[in-house]
Parts: sequence; C-alpha cells; structure tokens
Amino acid sequence: MSDETCKDKNGISRRDLLTKSALGTFFAAIAGTVLGFPVLPKPIVSPGPSRKYKLGTPEEFPAGTALKMDKENFFLFRDEEGFFAITAICTHLGCIVSQSQDGFACPCHGSRFSADGRVVGGPAPRALPWLKVSLTPDGKLMVDAEQEVAVGTKFMV
Repeated sequence: MSDETCKDKNGISRRDLLTKSALGTFFAAIAGTVLGFPVLPKPIVSPGPSRKYKLGTPEEFPAGTALKMDKENFFLFRDEEGFFAITAICTHLGCIVSQSQDGFACPCHGSRFSADGRVVGGPAPRALPWLKVSLTPDGKLMVDAEQEVAVGTKFMV
C-alpha cells in the first residue's frame, strides 16, 4: 500500500501530517525564542521585603539599653557613646543567637561570641556583623539590616 493511498477522511497522508506537525513545532519554538528575547535583560525575580527597620526616637532608648528585636533578628544597644546594632543571626549556619553573660551564644552548634560580636569559640567562621544605624528625616532611629558597618561603629545622636 503506497503513502498516497493511505489518506484519512480529509485527504491528507500520514507523511504530510507529520511534516506539517514538525514545521509547526519548529516555527512555534522560533516564535517563543524571539518573543522571549526582550525580557532577558530584566530580572524576573521580584525584590524581597525591605530590611530597614524604623524603631522610635532616640529618647525612647536611654543609655544602657540592650534590646533584642526578635522579629527583625538583631540586637540594639545604646551606651554613652551612641547606638549600635548587632545581628542575631549566627554566621555558622544561620541560627538565632541569644545574649549570654559574656556576649552571645548560638544554641544550635555552640558558637560563642564576645559582647562586640567577635568569635570566641565554636564553629562560626566570622564575627556577628554590626548593622548600620541612622536617623530618618522624621527623627526616628533606623537599622538597615542589609548594610554592615565596621565593628565599633556607633551612631551618635
């Protein structure tokens, strides 16, 4: 039986059907590629939520303040020299550290940090980062958890 005699009800042979299907798939792939090129330079991932936290006016935090911000995962301190913030996220595997008598302690793997965040024991590879503290235009303290500053950097009011 030849290919010409094997036609369906519409009069198309199997070979013609496969040829047209292959060509249609080819041109659909080309069209998808061409239409996709304009979006390549633009990031498809949407940015995450801002990690800048407004806290309150400086007067609300007297000298000697040591406050853990549980939801934001950092500690805010105020001493005679100014404000500073230290992250509460352990640099080993990201556990949340707690304050201890001589600094900070990680409950997961035993890392120990001094009061200024330096590693004094355990598997943590580096110190707890200090975070940028600044004042907003409306006079409130703001901690930017995305911006690290050098250890010992304090915001003076």
